[in-house]
Amino acid sequence: MRNRKKKNILPETRVTPSRFRNTIGKYTVRRNSRCISCGLCAKLCPYGVHQRYDNFNKPLRPVEHKCIGFACRGNDFYCIDRCPEKALTLSLNPILDTLGDYRWTDEMLIAHWEMAETGDLPVVDLEYSLGNSGGGFDKIRFKLTEAESCPGPADEDIDMSVLLNKRADGRPEKTISMPCYGGGMSFGSTALNVIVGRARAAKRLNTLTCTGEGGYPEEFVPYADHVITQVATGLFGVREKTIQCAPVVEFKYAQGAKPGLGGHLLGDKVTPRVAAMRETVVGNALFSPFPFHSVYSVEDHKKHVDWVKEINPRVLVSVKVSTPSDVDMVAVGIYYAGAHIVHIDGSYGGTGAAPDIAKKNIAMPIEYAIPKVHKFLIDEGVRNKVCLIASGGIRNGMDVAKAIALGADGVVIGTAELVALDCVRCGNCESGRGCARGIATTDSELGETITEEWAENRIVNMYSAWRRQWCRILRQFGMKSIRELVGRSDLLVHLDYLEESERIKYQPAPQKKLVI
Repeated sequence: MRNRKKKNILPETRVTPSRFRNTIGKYTVRRNSRCISCGLCAKLCPYGVHQRYDNFNKPLRPVEHKCIGFACRGNDFYCIDRCPEKALTLSLNPILDTLGDYRWTDEMLIAHWEMAETGDLPVVDLEYSLGNSGGGFDKIRFKLTEAESCPGPADEDIDMSVLLNKRADGRPEKTISMPCYGGGMSFGSTALNVIVGRARAAKRLNTLTCTGEGGYPEEFVPYADHVITQVATGLFGVREKTIQCAPVVEFKYAQGAKPGLGGHLLGDKVTPRVAAMRETVVGNALFSPFPFHSVYSVEDHKKHVDWVKEINPRVLVSVKVSTPSDVDMVAVGIYYAGAHIVHIDGSYGGTGAAPDIAKKNIAMPIEYAIPKVHKFLIDEGVRNKVCLIASGGIRNGMDVAKAIALGADGVVIGTAELVALDCVRCGNCESGRGCARGIATTDSELGETITEEWAENRIVNMYSAWRRQWCRILRQFGMKSIRELVGRSDLLVHLDYLEESERIKYQPAPQKKLVI
């Protein structure tokens, strides 16, 4: 038998349940006092909603998040009808009315928790590809196609790899095995076990994760080949040693959520170890300057790039910028300065420490910036010599595919990886103990509720589920590689520019009110 190419296969998934006792699901299943503990529901349910151990007569509390809900009515194992005592009731979970926001709806959150648990796409009827934003990626859809006469290549035969170095400059032609890597989350802003878990996941997935601007904890060393060292304007924790061991160094000139403001780390999160890493005082709020006060031209930027290349002859250089109106000119300048990766970060990009006035109000939305930069690089004749990476509000597997079709080679993921770790988007990221889920925290007690292995498995599982989605899309258009999708905006439609007769053919975005 012909051996499969290893690069085309994601690591084996491992079922990894939530850390919390009662996982939130779309439906609630209740068992009342009429239950006689006959165990019929446990025998019937193929989804594992009802469970009863042999040594215990009484069934356990229903595992509600596994229930497919009212779609089960037509089955002969529908527990509500089959219960001899009518002791079971099914209803929508009222918690859904208080969960999520316009972009990350309740069902999108629940679906990603399920993907992170199982490594597969949800079997429950959840809308996980569209939000309720009223615009952005929610208005962009892949064109409808006729049903395929043949199944197309198997998932493992579809190549998802992305080449990061297209310059042919003698440096490593580094390839990652999927069109995503983890965005910068610094030591200090996020729990240590979380960022190490992300690094472990990057190693298993043969992709990358980024340190952010908080320095390079020693716990990263075993995963150094998969960790991007970020050099931001504050230069916190930047060392020649960590540049020398990094496969990629990222200069962060600006961030979509707060361009022109620099990075923030409030005093609650500056613990003794964080302070030592960043060479500051415990409890002192840290504000990175904007911009690099030594960079005001392409020539100045080239000096920075050359400096890093001199320190590490094998390193690739990425440059992260926001998306102002002239982002296309900025991108070309980045290329001519010698960078390998142009990383553009749109206005939807989340951050736990930006002023309210800045969040989502500055910079160009990423869905407009990607084709603008892609086309300009083509016109300049250098598109095939630079890797274009996009970030800023890319929430799910479908958003990834849309971004690539608009012109990106790959994307950077931030919030979605945290959602895989049970984030509920409460918005308390900036406080040291504010994150009730122990994700964006420097509190040792909360941080230890997450283990590195658990975080690793959940992130790997989520990307494995996303890969299934990408494979479906590529098969839909007769493609065998994610690289064939780059710049294929002709495969996309925007609902606002369709006639009503055409628009109604596409699934509408979920219309849910936001509860404050």
